[in-house]
Amino acid sequence: MSKVKEWMQKINSAIASGPYQATWESLERWRAPAWYKDAKFGIFIHWGVYSVPAFFDEWYPHRMYKADFDVFHHHRAKYGTQDRFGYKDFIPLFKAEKFDPAVWASLVRRAGAKFVIPVAEHHDGFQMYDSELSEWNAKQMGPRRDVLGELSQAVAREGLTLAASSHRAEHWWFFEGGRQFPSDVSDPAFAGLYGPAMPSSQQPDEAFLEDWLARTCELAEKYRPKILFFDWWIENPAFAPYLRKFAAYYYNRANSWGEEVAINYKYHAMPPDTAVHDVERGSLKDIRYPFWQADTAVQKNSWGYTENQDYRTLKSLVEDLVDVVSKNGALVVNIGPRADGTIPEPEVALLEGVGRWLAVNGEAIYGTRPWKKFGEGPTEIAEGAFQENVRKPFTAADIRYTRRGETLYATCFGWPEKGELLCPLLARWKPCSPLAVEKVDVLGGPSGLSFRQDNAGLHILLPTTPPNAETPVYSFRITMRGA
Repeated sequence: MSKVKEWMQKINSAIASGPYQATWESLERWRAPAWYKDAKFGIFIHWGVYSVPAFFDEWYPHRMYKADFDVFHHHRAKYGTQDRFGYKDFIPLFKAEKFDPAVWASLVRRAGAKFVIPVAEHHDGFQMYDSELSEWNAKQMGPRRDVLGELSQAVAREGLTLAASSHRAEHWWFFEGGRQFPSDVSDPAFAGLYGPAMPSSQQPDEAFLEDWLARTCELAEKYRPKILFFDWWIENPAFAPYLRKFAAYYYNRANSWGEEVAINYKYHAMPPDTAVHDVERGSLKDIRYPFWQADTAVQKNSWGYTENQDYRTLKSLVEDLVDVVSKNGALVVNIGPRADGTIPEPEVALLEGVGRWLAVNGEAIYGTRPWKKFGEGPTEIAEGAFQENVRKPFTAADIRYTRRGETLYATCFGWPEKGELLCPLLARWKPCSPLAVEKVDVLGGPSGLSFRQDNAGLHILLPTTPPNAETPVYSFRITMRGA
């Protein structure tokens, strides 16, 4: 019996013996973990063979076999034709000689993140963990290390939560360009890496879908990540019965481990109450129930390492975190290590900057819940995925609210020039207004600020000098009754 068939038996047994069945109705009994809703902030890590060419982005392996992409011509100019030097030939160059999981885990902690999502397998089909289902993995080739296993131990030592992402679904078509001209993709000797390489217009077959399910369950069973993140192609209708099976297996196994876990999905791949919806490089216009997540990257141009990264600003990352949390979400921010395992210095600096901001303002983020309104201000959000570069910059008049019991937090995206922060939603006559404000403090600065509350809003008189000016995003603690 093949390893995949053995896994199918294990999966069916776990589903039959657990509280969750492979139906949406059964899976709707799942609830998002409290630890996840409290954590608010995680770090994504895209690291794989694609970091060796370090050109354009992590889709290099797809584009190098597509003649209408610049990557195709770059590859030929630098490495030769794809029949002589294919993607597989980057694997021996992926040595990870400076990879230190303790250094990575320490950075995640210093960033103020509570969980980490390393990519376990990207679209390229190269597993970053030790697998019995394929020899094309980091334990047997390239680094010859169980990257995910080592990182899981380092993360645990830092008191962080391990998650993982699987982008295996997209592998069905990822190398299909290599079928269109002479390349190593068509060589049967490398079928284990390049896979079906079928057109994306063609539905995945049973063999691929069972392999996808077996790989995903092996990943969950062996490393027990508390979040399993999926990319968008699981929305393909052919995946639906297999996705239900995975969710039932994963939730049942977590129940037997005594753990609370979650699945991340995009678009409409799963019903809202069965997993956590994820919005890539975007946000929402309003508070969303149930709990959700946004993911972005410190890089504008790529998720994996490239030699010419275009980085975001520290302020914009902090603003995204505050905006998402105010709307009942969590934010995941990605970094892309070099092929040798080192993390680029600008990325370290950005994450440490977020960590310094959270060290001062974290009580307005961690463990909070949405208020009656997420916030106010002139800047409109372009809702949905891939909209983060469409939105105009936030201003000092943009405010986001979070709450903890009877304490309200107002975070503004700048220091008002007139020495006063006005919160119109806290006007006396507003239906959502608190009954009475008792005290106002600015986190990291003076306590007991002067204020008044009238029909125009809550007027907070500001100190002459703003606190923590490195990142001009400021949180105010508003102690009140009737929050």
